[in-house]
Amino acid sequence: MTTFVDRVELHVAAGNGGHGCASVHREKFKPLGGPDGGNGGRGGDVILVVDQSVTTLLDYHHSPHRKATNGKPGEGGHRSGKDGQDLVLPVPDGTVVLDGRGEVLADLVGHGTRYVAAQGGRGGLGNAALASARRKAPGFALLGEPGDVQDIVLELKTVADVALVGYPSAGKSSLISVLSAAKPKIADYPFTTLVPNLGVVTAGSTVYTIADVPGLIPGASRGRGLGLEFLRHVERCSVLVHVLDTATLETERDPLSDLDVIEEELRQYGGLDDRPRVVVLNKVDIPDGKDLAEMVRPELEARGYRVFEVSAVAHQGLKELSYALAEIVAGARAAKPKEEATRIVIRPKAVDDTGFTVTRGEDGLYRVRGEKPERWVRQTDFNNDEAVGYLADRLNRLGVEDELMKAGARAGDGVAIGPEDDAVVFDWEPTMMAGAEMLGRRGEDHRMEAPRPAAQRRKDRQAERDEAERAYDEFDPF
Repeated sequence: MTTFVDRVELHVAAGNGGHGCASVHREKFKPLGGPDGGNGGRGGDVILVVDQSVTTLLDYHHSPHRKATNGKPGEGGHRSGKDGQDLVLPVPDGTVVLDGRGEVLADLVGHGTRYVAAQGGRGGLGNAALASARRKAPGFALLGEPGDVQDIVLELKTVADVALVGYPSAGKSSLISVLSAAKPKIADYPFTTLVPNLGVVTAGSTVYTIADVPGLIPGASRGRGLGLEFLRHVERCSVLVHVLDTATLETERDPLSDLDVIEEELRQYGGLDDRPRVVVLNKVDIPDGKDLAEMVRPELEARGYRVFEVSAVAHQGLKELSYALAEIVAGARAAKPKEEATRIVIRPKAVDDTGFTVTRGEDGLYRVRGEKPERWVRQTDFNNDEAVGYLADRLNRLGVEDELMKAGARAGDGVAIGPEDDAVVFDWEPTMMAGAEMLGRRGEDHRMEAPRPAAQRRKDRQAERDEAERAYDEFDPF
């Protein structure tokens, strides 16, 4: 059964915003007390958070679909809807977030690092928030926006200071078991290690982590064996340790050729040329291994490598190796630039930036794209004429109608607002002036106006009766 997963495809969906409420306050002796519809609640976000207690992506391998809760709709009495609950997903330290095209969205390193993978939708405004001096009683409210839906890829890259690389059965697992408290599986057959093992080593005042990467073979960078699957775990390491087997039973192998093969695979994988290398000649407790180590050591030192002869089984040469690695790790840490305080970068928009674009597609439609127009369309209830007119007014004030005229649009031409696969299409009528004339005094409910004097009401009722009698006298069914 799979117990370690370092790459998963995750489908995340944020919560939808709650709809605003269109309500009018009513109570005894005050039947029309004004609009009191509350706003909808915000949809919950999907947030990735680094948790040191999590070491694998196994949970998301079994349950790849995650969704935050929706915001609640607003209610009458100025009661706003409850916000949706954020969905917090713990991930291991060193997790990289990529989109479907393979582009890096976030590199999560350090306990508590957060990344919002999907943004919750905004709640719609209720009619109380839409009321104004001109629009005293709006008969509509805005809809809540849908939350983001994303398909992302999570890749785990082990965060360790030292990486042990080498052929299968070279003794990497044995070495990490004696240098640290890690207890990896150790056996006398290739590919015993199927997942990276992490251990913590203390050498003097320096504490560092060491990773045992599954064995590499020729062609690992192209997918042979387990190499390509786990080579990503050496990317963050400060030091690469070549563990060479001096007592291999394979006659066609020797420490120098093994080193050349592994170096070639690391070169083809890329991005590791600047890491310092250390060579460990393992299994020198065996007589033939000791002789071979003494034979190849001068050649390795001539190539510029620091060479250590060790035996994981007999615990030979481990102290010197441990302190040498601690020295290299301390130097690498000191060479890293100090992390600067978080800076807020402000990028003001250009003065002539309208916030939207108008282009004509091959299908003849004039397409309007922009954050504001698309958001306003998503918030509009197209079953409500008053809400449609409000949208038209907003688009007109933004300058959409002027840009359409500049682009050559004429009455009756099709206009689409939004992405091609989910756009709202309508026939443009430039003489409508954003619908104000068509819908009249939108939101100005005469019932909300001050009461008329009694004499005026009697006069109006008498005029209505006279009009009704005149219409009856003129009516002739034959």
